[in-house]
Amino acid sequence: MSLLNMAWVVEARDPYSGGHLWRVSQYCRLLSQALGLDRSEVARITLAGFLHDLGKVAIADMVLKKPTRLSESEYEMIKTHPSVGARIIDGHPLAPLVQSSILQHHERPDGAGYPYGLDEEGIDTGSRIVSICDAFDAMTSTRPYRQGMSIAKALKIIKFNLHTQFDGNFGHVFLELGRRGAFSSIIGHSYDGIPLQSCLLCGPTIALHKNQQSGDLVYCPNCGSESVVETLNHRWHITPTGKRGSVMARQTQIDTDLIQELIQSNAAHLLPV
Repeated sequence: MSLLNMAWVVEARDPYSGGHLWRVSQYCRLLSQALGLDRSEVARITLAGFLHDLGKVAIADMVLKKPTRLSESEYEMIKTHPSVGARIIDGHPLAPLVQSSILQHHERPDGAGYPYGLDEEGIDTGSRIVSICDAFDAMTSTRPYRQGMSIAKALKIIKFNLHTQFDGNFGHVFLELGRRGAFSSIIGHSYDGIPLQSCLLCGPTIALHKNQQSGDLVYCPNCGSESVVETLNHRWHITPTGKRGSVMARQTQIDTDLIQELIQSNAAHLLPV
């Protein structure tokens, strides 16, 4: 569980990536199931989707959160995160299950990926799946400098890049899932049925936890503005209070319930290591 907690903290460093790990893990689960993989493989790849960006712990904030195009040297720094993540997990009980997917999730079938420029034959199944799901979430998520793409546009880009950036066979199955609306409860959400909430100043930056109640106070991780949570008939929204949270109130709170649920729903299906 501590490893998943670390992944959550890494994600929290970027105020515009709230829910990214949960969403990628859920896309991975759906795609793995649609491909007919056995339950242990589905569980393995679901966890890999949550842990894939672990190595970003070593990336400086000024690079990780830069709102404009990265310089060549900054991009080289970003490209180290798969190998750093693989080293972090080395020796952990989960390593035999997810290490290769962490290391290879930015490799490409055409050999133009990183860190090793592997060709299609050298990339494992989990990495091919995480690659598609990670890219789809990046395209459909809002950043400070652009709005998230529509599902249709993101799917069109994936289709255009099949057999080069993305695995062709897996990509076709992902496209079909998207056309059928299988992603509607995931895209733009931080948990099943709970959409990301928008700060009036910063946009969709506020990820609510599954057990938050009406009256809870939440804070924009970017500007610190305070809002109160309101739930009615299983619909979630927030209302700004006009205040800013204290430094202490704005500290990252790990969603231990979500992480525990992720572990419990997958651990029973994992093969012994």
